[in-house]
Amino acid sequence: MNLRPLGKTGLQVSEVSFGTWAIGGSWGQTNNAESLRALDRAMDEGVNFFDTADVYGDGKSERLLARATKGKEDKIHIATKFCRQGDIHDPQTYSEQRVRQWCEDSLKRLERETIDLYQIHCAPFEILKQGAVFEVLDKLQQEGKIRAYGVSVETVEEGLFCLEKSGVQALQIIFNIFRQKPIAELLPRAAERGVGLLVRLPLASGLLTGKFKADASFEPEDHRSFNQNGEAFNVGETFAGLPFAKGVELASQLGWIAEGRGNMTRASLRWLLDFKEITCVIPGFKNVRQVEDNLGVLATKPFSAEEHERLRAFYREQVSEHIRGAY
Repeated sequence: MNLRPLGKTGLQVSEVSFGTWAIGGSWGQTNNAESLRALDRAMDEGVNFFDTADVYGDGKSERLLARATKGKEDKIHIATKFCRQGDIHDPQTYSEQRVRQWCEDSLKRLERETIDLYQIHCAPFEILKQGAVFEVLDKLQQEGKIRAYGVSVETVEEGLFCLEKSGVQALQIIFNIFRQKPIAELLPRAAERGVGLLVRLPLASGLLTGKFKADASFEPEDHRSFNQNGEAFNVGETFAGLPFAKGVELASQLGWIAEGRGNMTRASLRWLLDFKEITCVIPGFKNVRQVEDNLGVLATKPFSAEEHERLRAFYREQVSEHIRGAY
């Protein structure tokens, strides 16, 4: 496992890490025993960093991580997120009292004394611009409740704004072959500022595995069913903001990336890791097989300069116009 620096936090984290939204809920049925086996498998293979949030399964993902990492707290780093338990548009949601309580609640569920990375969970831009929440996070950091803090953002504009906040040590962004806008300005600016970049939805909710057909259906409790058009939250969080049928059609044109790389999953993750500015990718998982498949990227060859240019042209000419939602 290759390790990369998480900004200026002093932490070195596995370049393939994992997100735990799927094992908490909103991705269909889960099995706790299988989730724990998958977490163990990831750690056995050198994964030392996991991303979660207080709303994933109403704290379920945090509790599963506490069980899986018991006795390994000094070796396995955890990032969690806050604010979506409240009204994200209400400034009071970001008051010291509310944030402090959410932080304490996450610490209890994680069974830890310090959160390695505490992230604002996709707050509206107007809240970020008001700035009060950063002062609260500074205080929690000074008290040792959190080691570092960052922001999970929806748009490049939000990311660039947060990079100007001196206390922000990491950004979590949506970035994949279907969503390449961060390349031009956000990636180099983050590197210049020494801020870590966590890549969520690296497989575009599964589109970039190449396994879906246009008539695929998803369970009612799966966000790929109930949020296909942004009915519940930002449409960009589901299939990278692409209409599902269009996403399947576009994915079918990418079969060539798997040549010599095993499959599209590994190739899509490899493309992301080719960017030195990226700290880690955090794909989701629900079972051991998915963990193992994602970790296969570690033995996957990088893309050539010509292949990178081919994928940039593909994005510009065939993908970008179809993306919906804030970006």
